[in-house]
Amino acid sequence: MNTLFDKIWDAHVVQQVPDGPTQLYIDRLYCHEVTSPQAFDGMRARGLRCFRPERIVCMPDHNTPTHDQDKPIADPVSRKQVETLERNAREFGIKHFGMFSKDNGIIHVVGPEKGLSLPGMTIVCGDSHTSTHGAMGAVAFGIGTSEVEMVLASQCILQQKPKSMRINIEGRLGKGVTAKDVALYLMAQLTTSGATGYFVEYAGSTVRDMSMEGRLTLCNLSIEMGARGGFIAPDDTTINYICGREYAPKGEAWDKAVAYWRTLRSGDDAVFDRELTFRAEDIESRITYGTNPGMGVSITECIPAVGGGRALDYMGFKPGECLLGKKVDYIFLGACTNGRIEDFRAFASIVEGRQKAADVVAWLVPGSWAVDQQIREEGLDRVLEAAGFEIRQPGCSACLAMNDDKVPAGKLCLATSNRNFEGRQGPGSRTILCSPLTAAAAAVTGVITDPRTLL
Repeated sequence: MNTLFDKIWDAHVVQQVPDGPTQLYIDRLYCHEVTSPQAFDGMRARGLRCFRPERIVCMPDHNTPTHDQDKPIADPVSRKQVETLERNAREFGIKHFGMFSKDNGIIHVVGPEKGLSLPGMTIVCGDSHTSTHGAMGAVAFGIGTSEVEMVLASQCILQQKPKSMRINIEGRLGKGVTAKDVALYLMAQLTTSGATGYFVEYAGSTVRDMSMEGRLTLCNLSIEMGARGGFIAPDDTTINYICGREYAPKGEAWDKAVAYWRTLRSGDDAVFDRELTFRAEDIESRITYGTNPGMGVSITECIPAVGGGRALDYMGFKPGECLLGKKVDYIFLGACTNGRIEDFRAFASIVEGRQKAADVVAWLVPGSWAVDQQIREEGLDRVLEAAGFEIRQPGCSACLAMNDDKVPAGKLCLATSNRNFEGRQGPGSRTILCSPLTAAAAAVTGVITDPRTLL
């Protein structure tokens, strides 16, 4: 029997080009301000209109400042990109969730929380972390600017079909071990190229026990293993999460959709091109030490005694060095990886009754205005503010140096985001990736701390 990936892919094939790629129908295109301007210019130059504008959503996030969003953006490049997206959306008749509106946030947070990303869909965006939406049971992947133009014009894309991989994770995660730690563990095991050419289905009891927020985090990081994307078969957790969302089906359409979603699973005899199994009890709280997400260890382990080379030179670390107790300068909670309500709950659970370390700068950035509202409804804002933290306004923030939230050269930041490349958070900045619990533990101690000791 076919894998779930085969089922969704095959259901969207328009035609197979002889000795060439597949013409694949796309259910949802997300456009942000960074990779779409040239695509819209291409449409304009050819005198084309969007084929199915109701299938497209535009939203600024990368260049969005996380303060004073009610004022004009100070940086001229960021302001131009955000304004250009709004103008293009208006000209081409596309839904636009503008900055400072209740609908805005990070596109990979807003899509699922609004019910725009649904099981069985094909979803694309000009952003590699589009794989996040795979947690909904969708085939979701990032595309380039020329491909964005292709989807705008035809609602289709030309793609080579990837190979299939299933990663099973079995067992119960230990205290303080999160989906982020699972993803960092997988990247260390497979390396950042170990899933290249594959589309990954995550399965097993550990994955089934994850919340939707955890699943979104896991799928978000699929690209960091080199995978084309990653997804999880929809189940009751998925359906309960979608129920009542703004753009989710309603009434009879809901019943029909749920009946279809329950068929979306790989058959018991499905054959994958590659299949791997890991045990949950082997996974601890984790941190990275190098300049790619696969260079990671359990938080109680030391950096490997050999290798590292340029990456360790850049980070200022040495082979065999242990990072527990290392002074931290910045903390970043947020991004499309860990900017959801569950992540803020986790952070608050550590800092409640404690105080932010005096010499630590902390940026706590919700992934959307909906997350911001929920933080306040649950009283997490009062817990965080009592501990000395400020909640900033939604946006991609310090995940990447395309807005005001840049880490200064040489400073060390513990970040819940997805990439620790050289200069990713600012020229010369140094990044350690971690979970919200680990970020919180360092935020109150001022040093890298095993969060399990504070739970």
